[in-house]
Amino acid sequence: MRVVWQLLALVLVSMVGGQSVNAVKDNPWLTLALGGVTVALSILVYRWVVRRTERRTVTEAAGEGAVSTVVRGVLIGIVLFGCVIGNIALLGYYEIDGIGSVTGAVGLAGFMAAASVTEELMFRGVLFRVIEERGGTWWALVPTSLLFGAWHLLNPDASLWGAVVIALSAGPMLGAAYVATRNLWMPIGVHFGWNYAASGIFSTEVSGNDTQQGLLESATSGPTLIGGGEFGPEASLYTLVFGVLLTIGFLWLARRRGNLVPRGGRGGRGGRDGSVDSGVVTLPR
Repeated sequence: MRVVWQLLALVLVSMVGGQSVNAVKDNPWLTLALGGVTVALSILVYRWVVRRTERRTVTEAAGEGAVSTVVRGVLIGIVLFGCVIGNIALLGYYEIDGIGSVTGAVGLAGFMAAASVTEELMFRGVLFRVIEERGGTWWALVPTSLLFGAWHLLNPDASLWGAVVIALSAGPMLGAAYVATRNLWMPIGVHFGWNYAASGIFSTEVSGNDTQQGLLESATSGPTLIGGGEFGPEASLYTLVFGVLLTIGFLWLARRRGNLVPRGGRGGRGGRDGSVDSGVVTLPR
């Protein structure tokens, strides 16, 4: 039942926050402000509902080191998208025509922050963490990645191919980011960095969301397998390639740190606090 209560609380905040942000999307400063409120409220609700339902300290969302970890994650996300869009541009399918909307980029920061935080709390904070406790890291990566991809089919210009790429790249990558660090701040940072680079900086479509104009006036074209079509560059094969590479990097780091949970879960050797104690067996180093 704890999963149900945790998801219900977060979905409620996500719905109210999302509708509020969408209602003022034509006002970038209000969008930024309400996005920030949604972020703060989501984190507070997550800490509260997990603490109440699991009776533990919520270490995976602790305040210590949060800012620096989020910043590192944001930089990783921006660089990751830069690699994708750079390769698309080299093929002539992404062009910059000038400066777009500075205020649009401001509003998108609030919108993407709210989306990134609420999604990470639901998919990595609740679903991945709880499944990993029962079945181990590898078993948790598969269903949560599939669900994460399917979640994006709800977007206005969604495509099955785009959802498949997300399920094979972003889902495992963000789950691996959580495993490597054992906190939610890294996947939140990577998720926001990617989304904001795609929308707020390079002005491309994000997951078929009919995204508003960002900082640059740009155009993406070419085959769907390269440019991503109406879904955006997230449906590009370059996203799949670079996403898988980063996933491998995070999982390598998780193994080095002894953070991988074996098949069958912690089996009583680990707590429910998102950490893995020294008794957990990891892959050979």
